[in-house]
Amino acid sequence: MAKQVGGQRYARALFDLAVEKDATDQWATDLAQLADVMQDEQFNLFLKHAEVRLEQKIESLATVLAEIDPMVRNLGSLLITRGSVDTIGDVAVSYNRLVDERLERQRIEVTTAVELEPAEAERIRQFVANLVQREVVMSTQVDESILGGMVIQIGDRLMDGSTRSRLEELRKQIRAEAAAG
Repeated sequence: MAKQVGGQRYARALFDLAVEKDATDQWATDLAQLADVMQDEQFNLFLKHAEVRLEQKIESLATVLAEIDPMVRNLGSLLITRGSVDTIGDVAVSYNRLVDERLERQRIEVTTAVELEPAEAERIRQFVANLVQREVVMSTQVDESILGGMVIQIGDRLMDGSTRSRLEELRKQIRAEAAAG
């Protein structure tokens, strides 16, 4: 079996070419499309099917993604050829990380119990931007299980201001006091 190359190496190679061609943002968009297509359940099965000729897989990818930059499409063909179709998700994540570093951007994930109003979302984005001293790209998700408050993921840091975590801390404190008393 061929040695698997990690998504970071492919991402770095693609990123270096994109910087050289001044196309980092466009290639990020194209790479996201490539990842969506290659991770589609049915298309992914087709790309991995042993009885489908390699040329047919590559031609199908080129047909489906005719509008994206040929260099990004070539990456998809390379992953197909090397049997590394499932690496595309890691490639896209690593590439976006490199673009963010270059543009001094920070991606954050905000989880709340209810949908945020646009003004609230902007206030949170601005708060984190001031905190990290970078432009912030924010994505949000709703998770009713946190009960209230919010959880903010900034890189590998987690700011948990959820009602659920506060109740858990209170529960631990009460148990500790009951055990001591």
